[in-house]
Amino acid sequence: MLDFTQDISLHSPADAAASPDQVRSATPKEPVDDQALLDAYSRAVIDVTERVGPAVVRVETRTTDAGARGRGGVGSGIVISPDGFVLTNSHVVGTARQIRLSDADGMSTEARVLGVDPDTDLALLRADGARDLHFASLGNSRTLRRGQLVVAIGNPLGFESTVTAGVVSALGRSIRSVSGRTIEDVIQTDAALNPGNSGGPLVSSAGEVIGINTAIISGAQGICFAVASNTAQFVLSEIIRHGHVRRGYVGVAAQTVPVPRQHAVLAGIPNRMGALLAQLEPNEAASRAGLLPGDVVVRLDGQEINGVDDLIRTLDRDRIDRSLEIEALRLGRLRVFNIRPTLRKQAVK
Repeated sequence: MLDFTQDISLHSPADAAASPDQVRSATPKEPVDDQALLDAYSRAVIDVTERVGPAVVRVETRTTDAGARGRGGVGSGIVISPDGFVLTNSHVVGTARQIRLSDADGMSTEARVLGVDPDTDLALLRADGARDLHFASLGNSRTLRRGQLVVAIGNPLGFESTVTAGVVSALGRSIRSVSGRTIEDVIQTDAALNPGNSGGPLVSSAGEVIGINTAIISGAQGICFAVASNTAQFVLSEIIRHGHVRRGYVGVAAQTVPVPRQHAVLAGIPNRMGALLAQLEPNEAASRAGLLPGDVVVRLDGQEINGVDDLIRTLDRDRIDRSLEIEALRLGRLRVFNIRPTLRKQAVK
């Protein structure tokens, strides 16, 4: 029961006779000093830059042998282990036959390509002969929130070790890769990116790499994209194990969405998030199974699906050409389908 007594007393005639000191004491406090907030923001960006900046490398590529005239390019990369594993973009590597890495401390070394995945625009390099390098850790991109502070570090337009800051503008975006396929679960940010930033890290205020910068929309202001670190971790592990990424394919385009609490309770599932099917390709596994656009996938082969990155990881090589159960919410009701993923064809670079 609400008590209005105090509200009434605050508006009683006795207030009219309140002393000036009492009136001043009731005046709202002054707003927080903007300078203090700006100082805290600056300290966060500086801390991230000092921790992760030394692990960012310049990636220079050439398409011909030494001494020959050929085309080359410049991008960025992030060292993720002290023995020289480097993540960058597939489109930065391209068809290069020579790759050289250099960092802000003057280290320069040749590198070789361990594997590329054009479907996610990611590539894994190995620095030749380099050891005890500065490196950064991959974070959990699933914990990101819109509005969260992020920092991008790279070599835009050839200017080394450039730092820009912004926020996470949106999560679960889909963009088209250089292979023509759709990259799912992409992070959108307004941190300024330019040609040369590609392959560099998008870093959280905790100093963790939560994305690999990949694309800019020409003519747009403040709309830039990064491949989520959870997707990068999946690609990294596959390349290290197999030299390439093997995936099951079901023929859908999807995005990460919240699962309404009432739907989760009625369906008896723990999911707070799921993978919304936006498009289905005809005559592929998902459409043959009876799934429809608008269905929200919440479980596949007994594994909880809390978004597109979970769906991508679950469709690994061990589930190719197997009959699996896939559970999805349709109009708030849980439905179960049988699906048989096929081998996803390797994209041509």
